[in-house]
Amino acid sequence: MAGGGFVSQGPVRHYDGKITAFVFITCVVGAMGGLIFGYDIGISGGVTSMDEFLKKFFPQVYRKESEAKEGYQNQYCSFDDQILTLFTSSLYLAALVASFLASTVTRVFGRKLSMLLGGLVFLVGAILNGLAVNIAMLIIGRILLGVGVGFANQSVPVYLSEMAPAKYRGALNIGFQMAITIGVFAANLINYGTSKIRENYGWRISLGLAVVPAILMTIGSLMLPDTPNSLLARGHAEQARNMLVKIRGTNDVDDEFQDLVDASVAAKQVRNPWKTLLKKQYRPQLMITFFIPMFQQLTGMNVIMFYAPVIFKTLGYGDDASLMSTVITGCVNVAATFVSIFSVDKFGRRMLLLEGGIQMLICQIIIAILLGLEFGTSGVGSFPKGLADLFIVLVCLFVAGFAWSWGPLGWLIPSEICPLEVRSAGQSVTVSVNMLFTFFVAQAFLSMLCHMKFGLFLFFGGFVVIMTLFVYFFIPETRHVPIEEINRLWREHWFWKRYMPDDVIGNYGNVQIVGSARRV
Repeated sequence: MAGGGFVSQGPVRHYDGKITAFVFITCVVGAMGGLIFGYDIGISGGVTSMDEFLKKFFPQVYRKESEAKEGYQNQYCSFDDQILTLFTSSLYLAALVASFLASTVTRVFGRKLSMLLGGLVFLVGAILNGLAVNIAMLIIGRILLGVGVGFANQSVPVYLSEMAPAKYRGALNIGFQMAITIGVFAANLINYGTSKIRENYGWRISLGLAVVPAILMTIGSLMLPDTPNSLLARGHAEQARNMLVKIRGTNDVDDEFQDLVDASVAAKQVRNPWKTLLKKQYRPQLMITFFIPMFQQLTGMNVIMFYAPVIFKTLGYGDDASLMSTVITGCVNVAATFVSIFSVDKFGRRMLLLEGGIQMLICQIIIAILLGLEFGTSGVGSFPKGLADLFIVLVCLFVAGFAWSWGPLGWLIPSEICPLEVRSAGQSVTVSVNMLFTFFVAQAFLSMLCHMKFGLFLFFGGFVVIMTLFVYFFIPETRHVPIEEINRLWREHWFWKRYMPDDVIGNYGNVQIVGSARRV
């Protein structure tokens, strides 16, 4: 075994299977669940930077922003308002709570129903936001959007990982992150267009158009087939085998189907997946499903996605320039996610995570230096054109580093490492931790920017250092490993092997996998 967590994967089974037209279309439709998450990430920051929206709901913030433009207010602090940040962050707190309910629905009733419920609730929230007449109506709408996001983020990554052949699981699962980035980019473009509408309804169009991804997800979930894993868990063995044959494009599925059956037997013996996940032999899955989404948020990426227009306005860009800069970063986000799709199953998860972490750290350090030199701690000043362009380039490089590493892999890795008996609980941990830290970051960022100023980017950079070291030492490579065979990796890892039962690589109910032989 090489240092830092690279492992020899040993005698891992390789199943037959290819990307059929059926499974490709199914994964594309399933991934549309990411659109609702992405659209919300992109839309909220643009709306909160629109003067008409601020005048109606947050006049005190509009007043501070105007004073900052005239040099009477510290620009770092012009948007510091807890109710304004609650507009953004309340969604993620609701998603956190909803993810626990979604875990049970996903496990008992299947992945499709979770997606359907998520789309319907998100649709209602979008309508409320578009029609809002007061802050209470805005927040209630945001909470309903959060419930929809919680259900979607719980079910979609698991669905994609279960449908995809092991050889292409990374690329197909990243379809979820691709949908998120497309949703962000679409929201950036819409905000840029609606900001031109000076009457009091441009922001309503931005918020109300969230019904479009909600409808796509709702209709798409009705068209999707169930995964073989979900069918087996509900006792439909023949349907599960037929579905496996259909999505793999071959009749030679005996080995993979038997592993799915073994996993299903073990899953049915587990009455409480949450309690089971806390057992010693599931310590690797518990730790990784906790730390990966936590670090994903502590990169500071969602700060840029939520508040990019606000950041650019704070640093002296005009209204149009700030929104156009956001469109540029959104475009980079989509393009870089394509890089991940085409490289994740070729170069592996670890390489992308390590390279992305180093790239983001370098950008954050230079951004902090630029802000410190131009704005100091007073927050008064503006970038000259050359430095303004450099700032946008650095933000784009930071976004690219995240988009081909921690963005998609923060959802892929947790969804593929958990055995079936704890998969719904593990994904719920991922979603809830992700939403918890998203809430903290979204709620605290504008206040932190006011108090920490340019040092805020060094703050997030410190976490990027920690998480890159975490990947190097504790994340094994899962590329090309069948989803039901990943338990083998923990036995060969320098740290996680201490938590594994002696000589047992996989354990499915009454069936133990020892070495490469199945023993009943």
